[in-house]
Amino acid sequence: MSVYDLAITDALLSTTRAVRKRLDLKKPVPDQVIRDCLELTLQAPTGSNRQGWRWIVVTDPAKRAALADIYRRGAGAYLKESGEQAKVEGRAQDSRVYDSAQYLADHMHEVPVHVIPCIRVDHLPANPPHRVWAGVMGSIMPAVWSFQLALRARGLGSALTTLHLAHQDEAQALLGIPDGLMQVGLLPVAYTIGTEFKPAKRPPLDTVVHWNQWDPAKGAI
Repeated sequence: MSVYDLAITDALLSTTRAVRKRLDLKKPVPDQVIRDCLELTLQAPTGSNRQGWRWIVVTDPAKRAALADIYRRGAGAYLKESGEQAKVEGRAQDSRVYDSAQYLADHMHEVPVHVIPCIRVDHLPANPPHRVWAGVMGSIMPAVWSFQLALRARGLGSALTTLHLAHQDEAQALLGIPDGLMQVGLLPVAYTIGTEFKPAKRPPLDTVVHWNQWDPAKGAI
């Protein structure tokens, strides 16, 4: 017997999309809604139970405008060139994604809430090995996903973006983020225009799952 309603749970997990063009740029987002969603992130798992996450919530219009400028400079020509290449190669879904990402870059300053998830790294040794970085990201990304799911359940959308990290020092100075915290992205948050979202087109499960050992018949990585 299922503990939860599987239809509702599966719908939440399979339709929580990266939302860009359908963010409602005009509708205010109450602070308490953000707080309620962030409250749920505190239950996410973390390595060594350190709970080293920190969240920067930005609603001030001037600071959102400054972050949007940093974001657009981080995007540079990447989005335009990648989108054009996708069109040339006939990758329709990728082309739509890049077009959507460019729309977000153009309108980032209008998104009512910016959320920057951070994780403490002041305890790490110099030049930590890969396994350490895997643990660091594994200690913040579950919380980020919890936040996005909580938003979706309340009629809001978001997208985990990383383009501003090309100039993360500027964001750090703008927001007074102390040394020892690593920014891992920027989530634009708003109510969505409509609440109906569909599962994305993905490769069949059997093309990416390997049982007990790697199956070379499924092709290269």
